[in-house]
Amino acid sequence: MPLQPEPLYTVQAIQQRVQELAGEITAEYFDAPPLCLITLKGAMHFGSDLLRAMDLPVEIDFIRAQSYSDTQSTGMVELLYTPTSTLQGRAVLLIEDIIDTGRTALALREWLQEQGTAECRIVTLLDKSARREVDIQADFIGFSIEDHFVVGFGMDYNEQYRELPDIRIWET
Repeated sequence: MPLQPEPLYTVQAIQQRVQELAGEITAEYFDAPPLCLITLKGAMHFGSDLLRAMDLPVEIDFIRAQSYSDTQSTGMVELLYTPTSTLQGRAVLLIEDIIDTGRTALALREWLQEQGTAECRIVTLLDKSARREVDIQADFIGFSIEDHFVVGFGMDYNEQYRELPDIRIWET
């Protein structure tokens, strides 16, 4: 089975880091809460836990892009769902599950800027900088990881394993 039996990050490690990130974000946005955009589908668990842990009255919306086929990035980013909230002049916090090549995060940030957002900052649970192909950095990072394909805690392999409560390596 290509799914490693031992988690890369346990439920406890994830929840501890989510609490720490929530504290950092709350401190940063205390005076002016942002519009929080959860990137579907992968960041649904992370975004939900993060927003509950933040001590801010935020507005929540969703955005969805696709750039993977099987375990490989296609290099093309397709926007599948856009927020219904007003974006013009807003501070936006984009909530990502993982930044890998960076193409999706960059495309989303550029699209949000085209919509007239005042600022777009990014929080990601996982940062895989070894595979970065474009110049983009997250403002808040949960964990920096090596070049592994991972599943669980919302992340998938062909729509499977999103339900896992921890994060595991998928050996290709």
